[in-house]
Amino acid sequence: MTRYARTLPPEYFEARYAADPDPWRFETSDYERAKYDATLAALPHPHFASALEVGCSIGVLTRQIAERCDRLVALDVAEIALDRARERCHAQDHVVFIRGQVPGEWPDGPFDLILLSEVIYYLEASDVGRLARLVQTTLRPDGYVVLVHWTGDTHYPLTGDQAADLFISETACFMAPITAARTDAYRLDVLARR
Repeated sequence: MTRYARTLPPEYFEARYAADPDPWRFETSDYERAKYDATLAALPHPHFASALEVGCSIGVLTRQIAERCDRLVALDVAEIALDRARERCHAQDHVVFIRGQVPGEWPDGPFDLILLSEVIYYLEASDVGRLARLVQTTLRPDGYVVLVHWTGDTHYPLTGDQAADLFISETACFMAPITAARTDAYRLDVLARR
């Protein structure tokens, strides 16, 4: 499988959602269900004032995260996915949906939780550095970042381990890992601002 060398463009994701409304089986996969449960269980607090979910897709995890936030900004690059996410979360009026691609487009903070679930490996290494700097400017002093990445083979610019390790390295001056969990399919890291 040939690996992409550059950050994946919006057209890549739009094409995936145009071909299949749930291309990664977020609604039906046992893998996704278990990963969502583990993500929610790993959150260091039961409730957050303001959270950001980057790569919200069709909103399956968004709806669950929203129950634990006063305000949630959910961002995705694909309008098709955002339409489904808005529909799924229609009763949760404290969720704001934004179309954008990180690191070029980043919502205003501050946030006390930033969720980067299965998104960093879509970026080239230099964009991970830019992402780390954006997190630094918008994460509250007592904030947390949750990383989740598939560790199997992909054709993305980075592997799951490369993505997580690079982000952790790029944020080491202001964040420290407090949780590191691994299954046979994904890794989950929680970082705390220091």
